[in-house]
Amino acid sequence: MFRALLTSRLQAAFTAAGIDLPEGFTPGVVIASDTRFGDYQSNAAMILAKQLKTNPRALAEQIKAALQVEDLCEKITVDGPGFLNLTLSPAALAQRLSVIVKDDHVGVPQVEKAKTIVVDFSAPNIAKPMHVGHIRSTFIGDSLARVARFIGHKVITDNHVGDWGTQFGMIIHGWKTQLDQSKLKADPIHELVSVYKAVNAAANADEAVLEICKGELVKLQQGDAENLGIWKECVRLTLEQLEKVYGALDIKFDHYLGESFYNDALAPLVAEMLNQGIATISEGATVVFSDGSVKPENDPFLIRDKDEWKPAPCIIRKGDGGYLYATTDLATIDYRVKEWQADEIWYVVGAPQQLHFRQVFAAAQRRGITTKMIHIAFGSILGPDGKMFKTRSGETVGLLEVIDEAIERARTAADEKEQGLSADEKDEIARIIGNGSVKYAELSQNRLTDYKFSWDKMLSLQGNTAPYLINAYVRTRSIFRKLDGEVTLTDDLAITEPAERVLAMKLAQFAENAHDILDDHRPNLLANYLYELADTYHSFYEACHVLRSEGTARNTRLTLCEATSRVLKTGLGLLGIQTTERM
Repeated sequence: MFRALLTSRLQAAFTAAGIDLPEGFTPGVVIASDTRFGDYQSNAAMILAKQLKTNPRALAEQIKAALQVEDLCEKITVDGPGFLNLTLSPAALAQRLSVIVKDDHVGVPQVEKAKTIVVDFSAPNIAKPMHVGHIRSTFIGDSLARVARFIGHKVITDNHVGDWGTQFGMIIHGWKTQLDQSKLKADPIHELVSVYKAVNAAANADEAVLEICKGELVKLQQGDAENLGIWKECVRLTLEQLEKVYGALDIKFDHYLGESFYNDALAPLVAEMLNQGIATISEGATVVFSDGSVKPENDPFLIRDKDEWKPAPCIIRKGDGGYLYATTDLATIDYRVKEWQADEIWYVVGAPQQLHFRQVFAAAQRRGITTKMIHIAFGSILGPDGKMFKTRSGETVGLLEVIDEAIERARTAADEKEQGLSADEKDEIARIIGNGSVKYAELSQNRLTDYKFSWDKMLSLQGNTAPYLINAYVRTRSIFRKLDGEVTLTDDLAITEPAERVLAMKLAQFAENAHDILDDHRPNLLANYLYELADTYHSFYEACHVLRSEGTARNTRLTLCEATSRVLKTGLGLLGIQTTERM
């Protein structure tokens, strides 16, 4: 990883030059913003000169003289007000290229200190279908888990399904009075949703029905055998459906520990928080108030009302004895820390839940939890009209509907191009393109921004799309299909052409990009990198003849094609996107 190597050498140069670094200052190297001056650059001299009250260019020259990078760089210059620019040598790039084509991790180093990271994502509700609103959590969470695991962390994925709550009173009453067994067998989730809607409407119209539902819920919570059996069947049927959805999307979870798993821990947790003085009774409810340990503007238990700060407590038990999401989340944190020894817990949940997690994290920290907890927030998916993405009838669009539609459109596109493929091959390619297109449309976005869902853009072979990237991979493989027999690549490499150099440099940056993704949990950094790599490869392909070249040039260019192929396949895999050899 060139950036890490150069940063290490730069820090050593400061020491060698006898320059004392102020406390908290660490000189670093980044990819150059203007590649006319070099591949990497550092503004450390400019920053430090201001603190030392000295000339930045003179300081940069002093650092340059002490910098030992002869094995990596062919040129070092001091430019502008004191930028230190470094240009990699063709030999260093060639050596990195050899590593990429031989290494199972395509040259991406493992983290120095592996952590145990729990990733909490997707989290659909029992007895309800997954819908378009689950896309962001599901795909972002899956990709981040893949990346973290790829660079060496121990990752535990947990689908914290909503399998407990007041809705089950209505579902159980509907199961007993309105359920159609034949419809349940044909489409379990659809029938459970129909039953719930019917009972909910009846409860809104008739207070007596609502009271019956409340009674069914109480019986469930008290362990009534019949109600517990109905609830377990609802959970079983839903999990079966979820497994089909996740299976189609190539997404796996280590655990499905839903809300119900923590029921027995809730009462002791609340009692403990009361005993420790973390929680208190207020108007009959058990709540957590501000303890005044942080400034009001940073305190999740305060809210500004005009010119004064007022309490915004976190309720962990209602006056009627009922528990809330915050209670369950605190118990969940306890379990993940004690049972899984989590160093970090990532919650991939929408931005509207920001206050909830700030309060839960703060309450957990007061209880002595030192594990790092991160809310990885995201925005909304909008329809072409800029409003929430829904069907014409106003219903929320189902996740499977989106995937099936994408596959169907991809299959239609495959039919329009006669490539000598069988029907089965076209079906498989359509599945890969359809799934990949929906995933990439999500993962290429900044997770915090809203974005418009567009079928045409998503499935286009041009621009920043999955089909474009998969097609770039197919193009790399077609080179090798045209060759007779097995190709043996050697270390006889010579990067001489500008297009070769640009591609080699872009390939080398994958090692850095794979680690940068987790700095702010942004899969779009990887998506954007892969798009740039595909563009760079196409430019190289147009500028440099591969099959018509000979000797070292041919070996070098084939190695560049193989390295591009490996990085594209690996990178798309980290986004949860499969590749195909033909399109």
